[in-house]
Amino acid sequence: MNTSVHTTLPVAVAGQSIPVRAILPWAVFGLIVSALLIYFVGAEQGATSLISGHAVHEFVHDGRHLLGFPCH
Repeated sequence: MNTSVHTTLPVAVAGQSIPVRAILPWAVFGLIVSALLIYFVGAEQGATSLISGHAVHEFVHDGRHLLGFPCH
């Protein structure tokens, strides 16, 4: 008695297009997060500092050097 189950996989799955209206909020969110990240890694020190102290500077210090931002 043969009790094996055979399943078939689709040969090709057609891609679905995603409308720009669905992508736009995520793109704006990604742009804002990226801009904040670049600010905190590249410019969060001195006169333009949003957070007082050196905690943020020390937290992103190695990343700052890796990306080529001068800091001292």
